[in-house]
Amino acid sequence: MISPSPILSLALAGLALAQTTPSAPDPHPLLPTWKCTTSGGCVQQNTSVVLDFEYRNIHTIGGTTPCLTGMKLNAAQCPDAATCARNCVIEPMDYASKGVSTAGNALTMYHYVKSGGKTVSASPRVYLLDETTQKYVMLSLLNQELSVDVDLSTLPCGENGAFYLSEMTPDGSKNPGQFNAGGAALGNGYCDAQCQGYCCPEMDILEANSQANVFTGHPCKGNNCDKGGCGYNPYGSGQRGFYGPGKTVDTNKVFTAVTTFQASGGRLTGITRKYIQGGRTINSGSITGCGSESGTGGLVGMGQSLQRGMVLAMSIWNDAAQNMAWLDQGNNGPCPAGQGTPSNIQSQHSDTHVVFSNIRWGDIGSTTRS
Repeated sequence: MISPSPILSLALAGLALAQTTPSAPDPHPLLPTWKCTTSGGCVQQNTSVVLDFEYRNIHTIGGTTPCLTGMKLNAAQCPDAATCARNCVIEPMDYASKGVSTAGNALTMYHYVKSGGKTVSASPRVYLLDETTQKYVMLSLLNQELSVDVDLSTLPCGENGAFYLSEMTPDGSKNPGQFNAGGAALGNGYCDAQCQGYCCPEMDILEANSQANVFTGHPCKGNNCDKGGCGYNPYGSGQRGFYGPGKTVDTNKVFTAVTTFQASGGRLTGITRKYIQGGRTINSGSITGCGSESGTGGLVGMGQSLQRGMVLAMSIWNDAAQNMAWLDQGNNGPCPAGQGTPSNIQSQHSDTHVVFSNIRWGDIGSTTRS
């Protein structure tokens, strides 16, 4: 998945040594999740979400002078790492201003927010955090399943509500080229198969709007990543009446997406999707191959990442370069060319938002037993 948020300049790399701290603890919105077993049922986890570090405000201590000018350090405040640490502070995050809120077990993310009387793009990206340890939750999903309830009803053509896994480090410390003070508790350490931040395996559980969806594996071997990935799109597979408003999986309503990672002999053999809606279980497709094992790691490499543990990321974004054509246009979905431009979405669908809720993971068959 390609996210819209920018990567901080390499000039920030030296600041990692200074470990500038925030002026107050980050108010992570609580989001309870559940870890499940077939024998013990589902146990609630003490989890929250944290916004990516790139959304934060860094300014002078006791003042408002930015320590960043554009994407570069302010030389007056930050001639070197130690001076910058003495002069500058990281503001605690105002999550609502970035379109992020939680209520019970539901996370809501708005693409656009009001600021100064204007509608502006927030396009948030958050990670699942263990509120007790202040480290990312590492989901080890080989021979396991992951389920989530999804509301995509307000996402039009060109918009993407993304629910995916990235093999980040638990403490968010691996962050070349970025100011990584505060580690995971401040949303540091992002990586993906597009090599934003740095290169790492990525498993897109659900990239979707109300018109189309896809799930895609992106294994990596070192810095060699399968950027295109191995994906399954119901519309692209010929199931034109399967997913969308009023269709078999009706995106006007909430549905549950269950993704299963089958393994044999410790090796990933397939990734399978089913949906639950209105009391019905609706089977969908599977991924049984994923490129070259000798090149990017293939399906086996994807399974190794799942076994080691991956971080859950959630975002909402659109795509000025391609208008999300790879997701919902042509053979991929029913959206007309040009309809999914960011300008069209902002003018016609400024309320677009996604809701992810009831997140559960564990033994196959355990997350939806009730």
